Amino acid sequence: MGEDTCLIPKCEGKTPLEQALSSPNFRYYEHMRALLCSYLPEVAIELIDRTFFVADFAHKEQKRASGEPYIIHPIAVATVIAQMHLDVESVQAALLHDVVEDTQITAAMLEQEFGPTVNEIVDGVTKLDKLRFHDYKEAQMENFRKMILAMTKDIRVILIKLADRTHNMRTLGALRPDKRVRIAKETLEVFVPIANRLGISDIRAELEELCMASIYPMRYRVLKAAVTRARNNRKEVVSNILEAIKARLKEANIEAKVSGREKRLYSIYRKMVNKELQFREIMDVYGFRIILKDVDSCYRVLGQMHNLFRPRPNGFKDYIAIPKLNGYQSLHTSLVGPHGVPIEIQIRTEMMDQMAARGVAAHWAYKENGSKSVSTASQKNAQSWIKDLIDLQQSAGSSMEFVEDVKTDLFPDSIFVFTPDGMIYNLPQGATPVDFAYALHSEIGNHCVGARVNHRAFPLSRGLESGQSVEIVTSPVATPNAIWLSTVVTSRARSSIRQYLKGLRSQECQLIGRRLLNNALRIKNIETSLSKETIENILTNFKEQDLNSLYTDIAMGNILTVAVAKFLDPHTHNHLELPVKGTGGMPFTFAQCCMPIPGDDIIAHIAQERGVVIHTKSCKNLRQSELGPGKSLNVTWNYAVTSNMDFKAGLQIDIENRQGIVSEISNAVDIAGSRIESINSDLLDEKTFKINLVVSVHDRDHLSSVIKRIKAVPNVLTIYRRK
Repeated sequence: MGEDTCLIPKCEGKTPLEQALSSPNFRYYEHMRALLCSYLPEVAIELIDRTFFVADFAHKEQKRASGEPYIIHPIAVATVIAQMHLDVESVQAALLHDVVEDTQITAAMLEQEFGPTVNEIVDGVTKLDKLRFHDYKEAQMENFRKMILAMTKDIRVILIKLADRTHNMRTLGALRPDKRVRIAKETLEVFVPIANRLGISDIRAELEELCMASIYPMRYRVLKAAVTRARNNRKEVVSNILEAIKARLKEANIEAKVSGREKRLYSIYRKMVNKELQFREIMDVYGFRIILKDVDSCYRVLGQMHNLFRPRPNGFKDYIAIPKLNGYQSLHTSLVGPHGVPIEIQIRTEMMDQMAARGVAAHWAYKENGSKSVSTASQKNAQSWIKDLIDLQQSAGSSMEFVEDVKTDLFPDSIFVFTPDGMIYNLPQGATPVDFAYALHSEIGNHCVGARVNHRAFPLSRGLESGQSVEIVTSPVATPNAIWLSTVVTSRARSSIRQYLKGLRSQECQLIGRRLLNNALRIKNIETSLSKETIENILTNFKEQDLNSLYTDIAMGNILTVAVAKFLDPHTHNHLELPVKGTGGMPFTFAQCCMPIPGDDIIAHIAQERGVVIHTKSCKNLRQSELGPGKSLNVTWNYAVTSNMDFKAGLQIDIENRQGIVSEISNAVDIAGSRIESINSDLLDEKTFKINLVVSVHDRDHLSSVIKRIKAVPNVLTIYRRK
């Protein structure tokens, strides 16, 4: 290194604090330093003072777009880290996270000055900064893989990246509108799910609000104003309920902190959209939170609340006994308050409240005495998830395969099932008995032959439901079935099955694949039943060297037998009576997500449980991994047949509300020679409605004429086809 080390000033004879005080930017650092002093020991503060001085020195020539000193950004990122009460190395790495990428200071210099751990975290964040995503579905697979793997090496890398993204979102105002929207969508579709999976609700909630403000600025402003008005009108009701709760707890000699729980704008917006609720219906529900010292008090308070207000049927959830996948714990109960007012109360301990806010980040939180406080639920869940990610990356055949499996874990809807002796297991929605078997232990999954649910025989391929008791039947001679890959939903089960199949001798894989294909074709021997020319065509289409490699890919689940069966069907092109050519006569359905109509470019996706489904080629629900050989078919419209048929198409219309406008839209559809199949509406703001229509049309030209007629209706603001 030699002369380069002078890039980091030594400042001999000065204490770290004196060095920090000598900086003209100390005023930006002062607030964060006070926060750090509230939970870190003095020796740690000295290290961070030195780190601030070095970071400030490195960035001294740089300015932000606003003209302010660049050091403001690293300080803001480190402040978010400090608010989570993370350890000294996390704060140091946050202050230094842009130094290697944007200044002349090298990684070797950082390691010499601050040690290998800080350098490794900075290196991880630097690599993540180079990743760029359009959205989750279109993320570059290898880059996303690197991002997840960086998290598995040291989760503090992703915590700093989340803090970095939080400050960037706070300061999006200086960017062009299109760039703001792109960054906000990337944040909402990539980083928010990661924050949620790690249980960091404070960051997740703030990112959601900031994303909404950038993506839907008008909706955000209107909704924010409406919420402010509603809160002002509700003050007396909230105050009365708070006093009633506090009085009851005082009578029971229970010490607690009680507060009104504010609803987040993004949460209100999502409920309005997803549940088709009006703003008034959401804001009429009054939320409260009760914080206690121990778990026993939580259940005592629950009883007091149910005695004070009438519980609502099916309105109780115990996330203390059964935590969420991200480690969240709390009691939730819905009650009927004074004058029939709906009340929602969350009851939790102080530690659970901290865990709800910080999630896995609390693993590095310092207690007052300076020792680390290990969070049980969130930390165990995060460690288990990260272990699964490592196993998954080792067994995944490609980056695309790996990312698709990670996606399942990032967006889980949970179910809870029980072992016969009462142990509770948390699984994603759609999990099968095979998923449950692998959740118990990989050996139980590998030797699974059947299942009993609520003491009755249950198919291994059927999805489980919350509350069921599941017993796995095993046999020492049983082995994993390749068909399971088409039904399991957990990454642990999928990776375990793949690992087993990859461990099979190639001959065994070939035998399995041969048997699966012969069964699908209902023949005894493919080699003797098909001509050499047909076999060569199959191998060329599926890009296989020989039949043995084809059998192996079928056994591994890389090629679906139904796709090969279709290709081998001699009547593939003779089904002229069908509206779509190229399905080989196999039954098919039209996808409801994109609703293809004649004139659209279409493709057939072979879905595991739904058979052949026709999508538009531009459908956002189709991933690239679903379009390869064996998983999709090239199809075209049979216009001789479609000319006498009607097809459904979805339209979204934004209107200014006025008397009779829906009737006028209906008349316009009739005049265009179409009919309305379904209609529903949603309030966008006080004057604007969104109408979702499904209309019947002959083709794209017919749809264009319908849209033209609707556009002519006064007070129709926008109209576009839903795809």
